[in-house]
Amino acid sequence: MSLTDRLRGTNLYLIGMMGSGKSSTGKALAHRLGYQFFDTDAVVEAAAGQRISTLFAEQGEAAFRQLETQVLAQLSAYRRLVIATGGGIVTQPSNWSYLHHGLVVWLDLPLEALEHRLAGDRQRPLLQNPHWQQTLATLLAQRQPLYAQADVRVAIGAAETVETVVDRCLALVEERIRADTNLIPHN
Repeated sequence: MSLTDRLRGTNLYLIGMMGSGKSSTGKALAHRLGYQFFDTDAVVEAAAGQRISTLFAEQGEAAFRQLETQVLAQLSAYRRLVIATGGGIVTQPSNWSYLHHGLVVWLDLPLEALEHRLAGDRQRPLLQNPHWQQTLATLLAQRQPLYAQADVRVAIGAAETVETVVDRCLALVEERIRADTNLIPHN
């Protein structure tokens, strides 16, 4: 029986810090599983009709988080999805009820690797300040205990390819399902 069969249509939710590779890993993971891929940030932008940075600037983080929760609620009603979530999705307790409709996979990248990946990125609202490295470190420290609630943790090295990360994700998801037969509904 393949992993896709064992998943029985259960969604995979990718969580982790901005820059951890959720979108690129999610696309490749969905392709390998024969699932559809969604990025909550892209769906939020489509629903709002504007970029997240504009939404943050005009309406604030609270409005963004509310829309993000609505998007997550809508996506969780479907099956056979790989969903790349925004880095802060774990900060809203209500989001966990939706995340637990599927299997939660934490892409865990060290701070130094995140800094390297994000060094040229000025589009992310939470990093639009001269002390962005400190902001990133603070966010990571605040969110790590929340990310640790994931069903699966995938530790990622700085130089790993998307395919290597996908291979490890699939192996760890398979291992987790075998270890906990109640993790996936049997309907």
